[in-house]
Amino acid sequence: MRFWLVFGLLLVLFLLLQHTLWISKDGLKELWRLSQAIEQQEQENYILVERNQVLSAEVLDLKSGLDALEERARNELGMIKKSETFFQVIEEK
Repeated sequence: MRFWLVFGLLLVLFLLLQHTLWISKDGLKELWRLSQAIEQQEQENYILVERNQVLSAEVLDLKSGLDALEERARNELGMIKKSETFFQVIEEK
């Protein structure tokens, strides 16, 4: 009789633990969801690290050399040197 009582208690405890593992909100479903969220965040972080490296290289170019500064002035501001002549070509549609 005592054996069945201990066996029953252990079975109930086992079933409760299995419920917690498989069905509850803190079980394996949550673990899988968090794993996917971590993987997605790592991908986003990788993209942002690459972008930061590009921006750091651009900042270094702007601080150290005049070539990058001159390129920006030409492309973004439309500036030209004193000895240059500017030609604007308008294409007909």
